[in-house]
Amino acid sequence: MADVKEPTPAEEAAARAKEAEEQAALPYKWTQTIGDLDVTLEIPGNLKARDLVVDIKKKKLLLGIKNQDPIISGDLPHEIHVDESTWTLVSSPSGTKVLELHLDKANKMEWWSHVVTSAPKIDVTKITPENSKLSDLEGETRGMVEKMMYDQRQKEMGQPTSDEQKKVDMLEKFKKQHPEMDFSKAKMN
Repeated sequence: MADVKEPTPAEEAAARAKEAEEQAALPYKWTQTIGDLDVTLEIPGNLKARDLVVDIKKKKLLLGIKNQDPIISGDLPHEIHVDESTWTLVSSPSGTKVLELHLDKANKMEWWSHVVTSAPKIDVTKITPENSKLSDLEGETRGMVEKMMYDQRQKEMGQPTSDEQKKVDMLEKFKKQHPEMDFSKAKMN
């Protein structure tokens, strides 16, 4: 097996600088959260929505000004929810306009390394997400996280997890319903 050489701090800094330079050269800016991705693009102030070409598909994106080469055109690295994705045109104080594009990620558990596959990539392993509050989570996800946190605390205290406790409770109920049976050698797995 070949040895994997860890990059030196200088090599890491150079890679980050190159990545930042490539992103700065893009005609648009983009940010993301784990659930969505936003693109902003400055355009001339005299343009209106009808002067733009914006085509948002599940795995493709086309964005530009009519009768000009597209500004963004290509395959998305992952699927989006088209019906939940939007774009708006906003006037800015500088006299230009800003096209704001919001893409709703289909998979809310992955970071994108680029907006379209033909664009320069960023290193997603360097992303440090904001801490979220339990109250920010939707119902089913929140319940799952609360259960995981409870089970973790139970394990730390040497107590049964919620699933283990369910099994114990079911056995106890069964014992009460069937007092004629001998459970003295019963084991919980």
